[in-house]
Amino acid sequence: MFTTKQLVAVLLSLLVVGSLAGVAAAQQGPAAGGAVVVDEGEIFDGDLDAVGGTVVIAGTVTGDVSATAGTVLLTETGTVDGNLDAVAGSATLEGTVGGDVSLAGGAVFVRDTADIGGSLDAAGGTVRLDGAVAGTVRVGADELAVGPTARVGGSLEYDAATATVDSAAVVDGGVRQVDDLVVATPVVAGTPFQFGQFEGPVIPGWVVSGYWLLANFVLGAIIVLVAPDFARRVTGLGTKKAVRSGGVGLLAIVAIPIVLLLLLLTIVGIPLSLAGGVGFLLALWVAGIYGALVLGTWLLSLADYDNRWAALFAGLFVLAVLDFVPLGGVLEFVVLLVGLGAFALALRGESGDDGDESVSAPDEGPQEGSPMA
Repeated sequence: MFTTKQLVAVLLSLLVVGSLAGVAAAQQGPAAGGAVVVDEGEIFDGDLDAVGGTVVIAGTVTGDVSATAGTVLLTETGTVDGNLDAVAGSATLEGTVGGDVSLAGGAVFVRDTADIGGSLDAAGGTVRLDGAVAGTVRVGADELAVGPTARVGGSLEYDAATATVDSAAVVDGGVRQVDDLVVATPVVAGTPFQFGQFEGPVIPGWVVSGYWLLANFVLGAIIVLVAPDFARRVTGLGTKKAVRSGGVGLLAIVAIPIVLLLLLLTIVGIPLSLAGGVGFLLALWVAGIYGALVLGTWLLSLADYDNRWAALFAGLFVLAVLDFVPLGGVLEFVVLLVGLGAFALALRGESGDDGDESVSAPDEGPQEGSPMA
């Protein structure tokens, strides 16, 4: 099944794809640009490898199509004589495909005007089928919806968290739910995009956790050494204003990806979306380190002990152990929110002592004119 982590990988790859600037009309061989378009009435002779922010096929492609983009659209007038493989944030089929179709993306739509001559393999967050498929259909998704106009010549197999099949839909080979369903691999830009089940070397979880513990400690040490005062301010905010920091972190982790995705929908905003996406990922990593430092500082304070290096290691070690604990991911997420929020508040100039009446200015001695002068 198309997992959440794999879906995130798709979206991140689309941020990179979307950074390509300019507008390129379809041409013989690979085509790349902010938008790749085969206009209505145009005939593209041969195979088309398209990479861009948007790929639109309104004309005819006599060969196969391989597309990687933020949005892939085969319009009602569009025709692909061969196979269609696509990885996209959103993939919509309204036209005709003579061969097989393999789609992977955040949302996949096969409209009622679509006509697929071969089989359909689709994986994504949301998959909706309303068109005609001559062969078999295999779907791995969080949500599958089969509309009343759907016509499937073969069987329909799916692995989805929620699935609805309209009673008016026609599936000649029957419908069945399959756990751990394997769907075909789209070949995009000449490279297979892997999803579904696959075999490979198995690395023990403790090895991965140990590696990240070491890598995070090295990054944390650099952070503390380069900006010790800032690190103390973040730690103070995280320990003294944990609730406020967590709230700010939650707001940031929800709002920023939405803004980045909205930017991705515009040609002008695509480079900004790329830069913002990379920056946000780095910020999350750094925030996770700060969250571990906050956690470690709080734990050591219970024993009335204060040492930033011990706090950093203790926090990172606890987070590594949480990987093997039920609901440990929830606790890790909370620590990340607190670290992210404290990081954001510190950037705004706040500190853990702001608003604390117990913190007073240092004694400057008797003032002139006072009784003690």
